Amino acid sequence: MNIAELESFLHAALFDRTITGSEREALAAWLALHVKSDHDRGVVRHTVFDVARRAVADPDSHQLIDCLETLLKVIVPIQPGATVERRATSGAERVYFAPGEACLSQIISRFHYARKSADVCVYTITDNRISRAILEAHQRGVKVRIITDSDKMSDAGSDIREFEAAGIPVKFDDVHRYHATSHNGHMHHKFALFDGVHLLNGSYNWTRGAAEINYENLVDTDDPTLVAAFTTEFSRLWNKF
Repeated sequence: MNIAELESFLHAALFDRTITGSEREALAAWLALHVKSDHDRGVVRHTVFDVARRAVADPDSHQLIDCLETLLKVIVPIQPGATVERRATSGAERVYFAPGEACLSQIISRFHYARKSADVCVYTITDNRISRAILEAHQRGVKVRIITDSDKMSDAGSDIREFEAAGIPVKFDDVHRYHATSHNGHMHHKFALFDGVHLLNGSYNWTRGAAEINYENLVDTDDPTLVAAFTTEFSRLWNKF
C-alpha cells in the first residue's frame, strides 16, 4: 500500500475543502486496488485524519479531529492483520517485510491498540507516522518509555525531543561512559514491548527510508519466553542508562 500516493490525493482533495464526484471515484478505485484487509483500512483511516490535522492551523481544530478519530476507533474498530503468520504452542508470530508499508502499519497498529504500556528500545525514530502513533498512545494514558541512541537523536528529522517535550520519559545510551577505550558503538536495538504481552523486533528502523527503500524485517510475537527475555533486557538498559 503506497501511503505517499494516498497522502498526495488527500492533500489535493482537502485543498479546496470539496470532494468531487471524480475524486470519490478515484479514491474508491485506489482503495479497491491497495486495501486488502481490515488492517489496511485502519492505516488508511489514520492517514486521512493525519492529513486533516496538517491541513488546519487552528489548535482547537486539531483537537476536534483527534476526537473524531478516537470516536471512529471505538465505533468501527479495526483489528490488526498479518502478512505471514505462524501459530505455535508457545505463541503466535507474524512476520512483515520492507520495503513497503507492512512493517510500518504493524508498528502503528500496536500503538493504536496498546492499553497500559509501550516500552520502546529503538536506534532512531524519524518517521512522523510512527511518532504520531506514539504521541497518541501517550495522550490516551498509555505509559510510554523510550530508550534510543544518543548520537541519532541529533539527526535531522529525529522526533526524540518532541517526545520529551510531551512528557514521555526518554533515556539515551552513553557508550563512552561504559567503555574504557574509545568505542564507537551504538544502542542499535529495534524492539518494542506492548502491555507486557506483545513484542515487535527485527531489523526495521523506524524511519521513512526503511519503509520506502530498505530491505527490512519485523516480527510480531506474543511468545511468553521471548517477551520475558526482551522485557528483562529493556529493564536492564533502562536501569543502566
